[in-house]
Amino acid sequence: MSLYRDLQEECYEANLLLPQYRLIDLTFGNVSVGDPARGVFAIKPSGVDYAVMKAGDMVVVDFEGKIVEGALRPSSDTPTHRCLFRAFAGIRSVVHTHSRNATAFAQAGRGIPCLGTTHSDYFYGEVPVTRALTPGEVGGDYEWETGNVIAARFRDLDPLQIPAVLVRNHGPFTWGPGGKKAVETAFALEIVAEMAMKALQLNPQAAPVPPYLLDKHYLRKHGAGAYYGQR
Repeated sequence: MSLYRDLQEECYEANLLLPQYRLIDLTFGNVSVGDPARGVFAIKPSGVDYAVMKAGDMVVVDFEGKIVEGALRPSSDTPTHRCLFRAFAGIRSVVHTHSRNATAFAQAGRGIPCLGTTHSDYFYGEVPVTRALTPGEVGGDYEWETGNVIAARFRDLDPLQIPAVLVRNHGPFTWGPGGKKAVETAFALEIVAEMAMKALQLNPQAAPVPPYLLDKHYLRKHGAGAYYGQR
């Protein structure tokens, strides 16, 4: 019996949500679930079809990048996940997809503006886009440098208040306290990206939601004074 079966099961179940929520095409996506206390995380194996994947296929990697358990190669995005686990305290899961609307914003090189209350419920302001990676970063340790570019973009932002980013020319990453929640955030990101795209088509001058409305909707779901939902 694996010492990391709990992580593998949570990771497997979260990965299966990606095709269920139509956040991926083919095998373009991955979820990792970490355990900071043990210094490890489980992640989807590279290029394995979701229809045949099993919980035991999830690869366990430590925070230094060494494979601890698993017979398959981990996702090629593993270094990016590892970088984010090290950079953002308080997260237990990272999700990467190429969901179509969020990826369109990434390819356009623009963040997703906070135009309404749906966005405000999940993200405390615009979902940012990173700078482009340099030729040296792409030609070097590409996936690790992708994580570094994300971390740098959040130097003056709270990754727990805005648990998502668009990597320029690439696609979205989200994160959260567990696998299912991080995938839910990826789903919410795709929804607000589609809404923003349509709103900007209807009105290219659409203004961001006013701060007082952003505060009301975000803070009623998050923080000490939250009152949305059940206790």
